[in-house]
Amino acid sequence: MRKIIINGGRPLTGKVTVSGAKNSVVALIPAIILADGIVTLDGVPAISDVDSLIDIMETMGASVRRDGECLEIDPRGVQDMPMPFGKINSLRASYYFYGSLLGRFGQAIVGLPGGCDLGPRPIDLHLKAFEAMGASMTYEGSNMHLVAGDKQLHGAHIFMDTVSVGATINTMLAAVKAHGRTVIENAAREPEIIDVATLLNNMGARVRGAGTDVIIIEGVEKLHGTRHQVIPDRIEAGTYIALAAAVGQGIQIDNVLYEHLESYIAKLEEMGVRMTVSEDSVFVEKQEQLKAVSIKTSPYPGVATDLQQPLTPLLLKTTGNGRIIDTIYEKRVGHVAELAKMGAQIATRSNYITYQGPNELIGAQVKATDLRAGAAMIIAGLMAQGQTEITNVEFILRGYSNIIEKLTDLGADIQLIED
Repeated sequence: MRKIIINGGRPLTGKVTVSGAKNSVVALIPAIILADGIVTLDGVPAISDVDSLIDIMETMGASVRRDGECLEIDPRGVQDMPMPFGKINSLRASYYFYGSLLGRFGQAIVGLPGGCDLGPRPIDLHLKAFEAMGASMTYEGSNMHLVAGDKQLHGAHIFMDTVSVGATINTMLAAVKAHGRTVIENAAREPEIIDVATLLNNMGARVRGAGTDVIIIEGVEKLHGTRHQVIPDRIEAGTYIALAAAVGQGIQIDNVLYEHLESYIAKLEEMGVRMTVSEDSVFVEKQEQLKAVSIKTSPYPGVATDLQQPLTPLLLKTTGNGRIIDTIYEKRVGHVAELAKMGAQIATRSNYITYQGPNELIGAQVKATDLRAGAAMIIAGLMAQGQTEITNVEFILRGYSNIIEKLTDLGADIQLIED
């Protein structure tokens, strides 16, 4: 078992570069199955979720070459076969194979997805969309068997009962080769959806409206190979901005798209965080006194649920009382008990979190209860006096590319060790 050891209380300074978006690339890789030629992705992060997706693609027959942040995939050898259950169950984003396999073969045999335990995350919206396009579902042991009539999906008018990034992307993947027009209403608007639509259009798809709440897809017969640059990871960027405000003495975060973080940065400015936002970077100054604020997550363009936990340690440094309400995932509170072990005045109250500051954190033995809670533990460990030991670090490595190296370059005393 691996763990992260942090000797906290050290001020950090320097530059850090944000990697490609984890929430994009986990959809872009399955989307490549739809192509009839080689697809190259640039800016692919070095995270374990990417490793798992590459394993799945190779198991299915794809040819994969990886050189640093460049990933080249030839999907022409992919076979119409049951998905490898163990690998599918290891990450939530495996459900994107449903849409891509349905789009290419007219059927998919897959297990239920895994990932972080953040409360109910049903896939009923995905299945509803597939059924509207002519697919039916049966269970075969631990697998779902989705099959389109005559192995050909058809266009449909689909209204999403709730805004869902995963269901929106999965419907797009299934629809790009379907016969006719598909309209998705109440679609999610996240930048990652635009990124996936850009890749599909570069492959020859006809997708309009990505980034709005109505997406229109005209089905095509074939998609070709292409080259695509993955967008910067807005969640990683937001994590490093919070970290810089908490423990930095001047840190520049490069490869940031401000328009992807407007509501988040506005909330930081409300707290009193001093920063300079440039075209593709953010410089965060050394902070003085910060004031407590309340946070409420919501679908894009609101404050992202994925940034709620990384932001929490910084909130503990503020003066006053505040609350955190996550409207997306009810169980996104695993970090609260771990921060309390470090001396934080923080608690859960039914469906929200309350905190009081400022807090002086003390190093402790804590665990990452999920991916973004792990980021919160790292920031808290850097803030704390003494040594912090973090277990369950596999969660963290799923979504933060080269995080140990990046923090070490900023001056952190942090190491990943085998227990």
